[in-house]
Amino acid sequence: SDVIAFEKAYCEYRLNRIESALRTIQSASQQTDKLKELYGQVLYRLERYDDCLATYRDLIRNSQDEYEEERKTNLSAVVAAQSTWERVVPEDLGLREATYELCYNSACALIGQGKLNEAMKKLQKAEGLCRQSLSEDSDVTEEDIEAELAIIHGQMAYIMQLQGRTEDALQLYNQIIKLKPTDVGLLAVIANNIITINKDQNVFDSKKKVKLTNAEGVEHKLSKKQLQAIEFNKALLAMYTNQAEQCRKLAAGLQAQSPEHLLPVLIQAAQLCREKQHARAVSLLQDFAEQHPASAAEIKLTMAQLKIAQGSVTKACIILRSIEELQHKPGMVSALVTMYSHEEDIDSAIEVFTQAIQWYQQHQASQGIQSAGLCCRCVFQPKSPVHLSLIREAANFKLKHGRKKEAISDLEELWKQNPKDVHTLAQLISAYSLVDPEKAKVLSKHLPSSDTLSLKVDVDALENSHGATYVRKKAGKLAGDSQQKEQGQGDVKKKKKKKKGKLPKNYDPKVTPDPERWLPMRERSYYRGRKKGKKKDQVGKGTQGSTTAGSELDASKTASSPPTSPRPGSAAAISAASNVIPPRHQKPAGAPATKKKQQQKKKKGGKSGW
Repeated sequence: SDVIAFEKAYCEYRLNRIESALRTIQSASQQTDKLKELYGQVLYRLERYDDCLATYRDLIRNSQDEYEEERKTNLSAVVAAQSTWERVVPEDLGLREATYELCYNSACALIGQGKLNEAMKKLQKAEGLCRQSLSEDSDVTEEDIEAELAIIHGQMAYIMQLQGRTEDALQLYNQIIKLKPTDVGLLAVIANNIITINKDQNVFDSKKKVKLTNAEGVEHKLSKKQLQAIEFNKALLAMYTNQAEQCRKLAAGLQAQSPEHLLPVLIQAAQLCREKQHARAVSLLQDFAEQHPASAAEIKLTMAQLKIAQGSVTKACIILRSIEELQHKPGMVSALVTMYSHEEDIDSAIEVFTQAIQWYQQHQASQGIQSAGLCCRCVFQPKSPVHLSLIREAANFKLKHGRKKEAISDLEELWKQNPKDVHTLAQLISAYSLVDPEKAKVLSKHLPSSDTLSLKVDVDALENSHGATYVRKKAGKLAGDSQQKEQGQGDVKKKKKKKKGKLPKNYDPKVTPDPERWLPMRERSYYRGRKKGKKKDQVGKGTQGSTTAGSELDASKTASSPPTSPRPGSAAAISAASNVIPPRHQKPAGAPATKKKQQQKKKKGGKSGW
């Protein structure tokens, strides 16, 4: 019945039976404004944005009530979705951004266009409007305001992440998670973005964040592309955590959902490479390239990278040369030449140059040079046509590898194209000087004379520059030097005075120094070594205070203590000082005597057990 068509469609919409709700609305004989409003919501959920945009435009044009602001908000949301997911340049709808919802949707549209700085300003404006509108309600708490601002802050963090400010983005993401918002879609997106920041690091935190993406009802809150991105990241995380079976299962599921999508195949190939199954990875990529020719270029580039990783550079070159849409690009040519040079296959490198030059000559390509995004060593001149730049680089390459005659033919062709090119003529003369000096002399007549060359060079500035090897001396110093020479005062070099070596305080020149004083003690001729175990038997055993057999404590039998040193200034001290032989001039006593002195010192300073 048409009477309850809206109620039935609305129930189906709230139960997430979107297709059923669409059929119910379309089967109604009379399309009321309520059904049109619901129809727009259903189309938005089905991601039919063009039909949805037309529906809301019709509603805004033909209705006047208190819900006009909500319809404009929904219209701006559709435009933002088109800009973000379909990369459609949004048209100016002329909406006045008086609410924070309109500002937020406008910021999302700017993010889709890549205008990140403008989008950040819009989000800051939306944050201010949101705080202002919610603070006017006395029943709204600060926690409620923060919960409402969570989605705006999440989008701010996303912009920071796109700008490379990952630390700031991560901090803001974690603040939102601590608030525990009720929107499972917002939590899933934030958790996914944190996983992308972590990459193959902090895997434990990423595994915890994955649980937020598996919450109930997430699939009804996010778009298909958002859900697909989350599944891709799950597969990559499984690969990084060495869950090979889980990774293969997720990648296979993604490939079943989107057979033409490239990422699932690349994930499977990466997993096979981690398992050292490079042959299977290459075979998998080859099969996908044959089934989907549109993605063949990206797949073949990946295959070439795998071959290079295996050390098969020649096979990688064959794969790269099979990419028809890239094989004549300057970046691809330089990459192939570099790889062939690494393999010392000069003929193949020259063949790559020749084919590229012929292709450009046939197509008369005169556009500027565009890089193919590959690592290259050759440097092209962007002002000249592509084929002329390739000819010049081919000539330089041939000269470098001893193919002088072939290089001369290339340089002659370049000179014919532009006879006024002095640089090419100079190269040609240099090449002929190695093969035919007479021809070089003839060609040198075409060089302009030095009188015709107007070199506007400031010699003084050049000589005083930072990189100059010769720096002219200042005039003041030169004048002073000439005056000194005229007066007969030559330059006198200051000689460094040699410092006399320090002698010992008690040095006696009459005493002959020890000739072996510079040798270590063990290497001297009079060194006898240390006697070990002399007093081993005298070591007491047992408890403290007990005596060993045969040992007595008799003060009369002990050796007398060494005489004390005389006081300074006394006669004994003076006489002793006069007879002292400095330590560097005397031969050391035997090892036992030194050992005895050490033992006496130990006895004198040691603690007594009695």
